[in-house]
Amino acid sequence: MPLHPEIAKFLATLPAPPGGPLDPVAMRAGDEAHVAPLEERLPLHAVEDVTARTASGEVPVRIYTPAEADSYGVLVYFHGGAFFLGSLETHDHVARSLAKETGLKVVSVGFRLAPEAAFPAGLDDCYAVVRWAAEEGESLGWDGTTLAVAGDSSGGTFVAAVAAKAHDDGFDRITHQILYYPSLDLDFDVDRYASLRENAVGYGLETAGLKPFNAFYIDSGADPADPLVSPIKRADLTGLPPALVVTGEYDPMRDEGELYGRRLQEAGVQATVSRYEGAGHGFVQHFSWIPEYHRVFEETRDFLGRR
Repeated sequence: MPLHPEIAKFLATLPAPPGGPLDPVAMRAGDEAHVAPLEERLPLHAVEDVTARTASGEVPVRIYTPAEADSYGVLVYFHGGAFFLGSLETHDHVARSLAKETGLKVVSVGFRLAPEAAFPAGLDDCYAVVRWAAEEGESLGWDGTTLAVAGDSSGGTFVAAVAAKAHDDGFDRITHQILYYPSLDLDFDVDRYASLRENAVGYGLETAGLKPFNAFYIDSGADPADPLVSPIKRADLTGLPPALVVTGEYDPMRDEGELYGRRLQEAGVQATVSRYEGAGHGFVQHFSWIPEYHRVFEETRDFLGRR
C-alpha cells in the first residue's frame, strides 16, 4: 500500500534539513520541545522516577505501574534516537502505552548517550538495568515470571545486544525480546539490503542520513563489525529469547530487521516478524495515535501472552 496519508501529510510539512554538521545539543532541545505536557499524557496508576544503582553506576529510570496489583510482570524499555537522541521524556508516551496495553510494569532506561559517553556506556547501562530489575524484583513487585526487553530503532539494537550479552553471561531471566524497526547493521552499505535503496528518499528517515546520524556512536568507539554494535553479525543466534521483530514497509532498515527475524527462526528461536504496511521508520514513536499503528501495542501484548 502507499505511505499512510496521515504520515505523508506530516512529512510534507517538514522543512528541508539544515546544512552543516549535526548539533546534538540543539537536536535534543528540539525533541524535548515537542513533549506533551503532563496533563495530556495517558494516565496510569503510578509513574515514578528513581535511580537504579547498578554495576554500570547510577542509572535514571522511570517506572510505570499500569494498575494496582499485588505483583507484575516487568518490561524494560530502551528508547530510540540513533544513540545520541531521545530521553525518558521524549519516549514517555511509548512507555505509557506499553504499560497500559500489556499490563506489565515498565522500566524505561535513561541510559548515557553518545558522543558524551563513549561506547559501550549506553549498552552497559541498559544491560545493567535489566540485571537490576531481576535482582531488585521484590521492590518492583515483580512476579518472577515475565521479564521482557523492548526498544525502538537504536533501542532495538540494544535489545538484541542485551539479549546476546545475557545469553553469553548465563543470565537466563529474560523471557521475551521486542524490537521495533531495529537498527541491526551499522555497516550502511546500500548494496546489502534492497530497502536501503527502495526507501532511500521521501519517507522521513533517509538512507543518506544513516551514516551522519550514527556517526556520534561509531566515532565514540562502536565498531560496526562488532556483533554488540551490529547484532545481525552475530554468528550463533541459538538460545536467545523469543522475539517479536516489527518493521515498517517504507523504512530503509526494514530488510535488516526482517533478515534478523528469519535468522532467529532458522536458529530455532521462536520469532515473529511483523511488517506494518504504509509505515516508515519511527511510527511507534511518532504515529501510534493512528489506529492502524497503535495496534503494535496490542500485538506486543499478545506476543507476551498477556491477553
